[in-house]
Amino acid sequence: MAQVELIMPKMGESVAEATVIKWLKNVGETIEMDESVLEIATDKVDSEVPSAVEGVLIKQLFNEDDVVLVGQAVAIIETDASAVDAPVAAKSNDAPKEVAIAEEVVEKAMEKTTLPKSSDSNKFFSPLVRSIAQEEGINITELESVNGTGKDGRITKKDILAYLSNRSSAPVSTPAPKASKPSNTATPVQISAPNVPAMEGDEIIEMDRMRKMIANHMVMSKHVSPHVTSFVEADVTNIVNWRNKVKDEFFKREGEKITFTPIFVDAVVKAIKDFPMINVAVDGTNIIKRKHINVGMAAALPSGNLIVPVIKDADQKNLIGLTKAVNDLARRSRSNDLKPDEVSGGTFTLTNVGGFGNVMGTPIINQPQVAIMAVGAIVKKPAVMETDMGDVIAIRHKMFCSLSYDHRVVDGSLGGMFLKRFSDYLEAFDPNTSI
Repeated sequence: MAQVELIMPKMGESVAEATVIKWLKNVGETIEMDESVLEIATDKVDSEVPSAVEGVLIKQLFNEDDVVLVGQAVAIIETDASAVDAPVAAKSNDAPKEVAIAEEVVEKAMEKTTLPKSSDSNKFFSPLVRSIAQEEGINITELESVNGTGKDGRITKKDILAYLSNRSSAPVSTPAPKASKPSNTATPVQISAPNVPAMEGDEIIEMDRMRKMIANHMVMSKHVSPHVTSFVEADVTNIVNWRNKVKDEFFKREGEKITFTPIFVDAVVKAIKDFPMINVAVDGTNIIKRKHINVGMAAALPSGNLIVPVIKDADQKNLIGLTKAVNDLARRSRSNDLKPDEVSGGTFTLTNVGGFGNVMGTPIINQPQVAIMAVGAIVKKPAVMETDMGDVIAIRHKMFCSLSYDHRVVDGSLGGMFLKRFSDYLEAFDPNTSI
């Protein structure tokens, strides 16, 4: 008999922890190889943790709603294999890569914060929580007042982000200005969520976990980045006519539909190559220029929530490759079958508000990116066209495109030129393109 530790796996880039949502196996139950033992969730995606061995679950090391670092053991499984044959837990001097990654994230967080590990009441604060608190100007006294949902009341990342989105409007004590030197500095306004009373007949619906995370992420994005949105209207008649011409043949040959999305992604990639400073992120006062072009595509789920699967290295794919990637990610988004790494690492996001009949939108930036493109509904319109015989009015397929960008690093000139170049690529689409 041997005992094997079930390790919390790596859940994608920049993910250092996960929350235990539900145990699928109880202590004493038999587990088959590759059978799921528990459900976990990160701030990006839900997933299941399978067992690498078959045996009996003899101990659960964490409770539901506990936060676990990548590389930590979450359960112990007893197997019939000998101790020599069975996988064993990594020794402290031979930690797996997942542990090293988690420790690196924690160390970086510790470097960024000077807040103490614990308060006068001996309440412990993790390095990640302290780093977020310091960045948001929360002192140790205020941090102590945050309600923790983790083990023994510990404050988790989810708790501190929820607190920030509903931050109390407690007055901030400021020293009184001296009579001889009057201050011209205005008192900062503390923003808090309004008190919303329920009225007779109202139904109260609690947000599900994903909706809470989306809400926190959107509030954080507006808080972090000064948003600016620019608009253009593109003539996509050539694209519409081309798709109508090839879609039936493509479906017979490939067994799947061709949509407008891969064409839009292709135009985004080309525009990014022309203006690479759109494909960046901001880290304090540093600008990180991304080497890879990873395009996220916002997808609506049957639940009404939103998820953003990512096409990695989109610039390395042709139109067929983009079509297959788009269809595959969209299909598995709807069936909740995405892998954690497939919803992380995006460097630019595209969202199609036209799918809901909207002609345009002002999307919120998907942090830590600095720009997001929205395309609206394609509508037939009368338009003036220049011909050799003079100007004529013709029926054309038109579409509004909008770009929201982070004005800290993307000025109106760069944002406007990038958006116009995207539109130019759409309008210059070759109707004789083969696929």
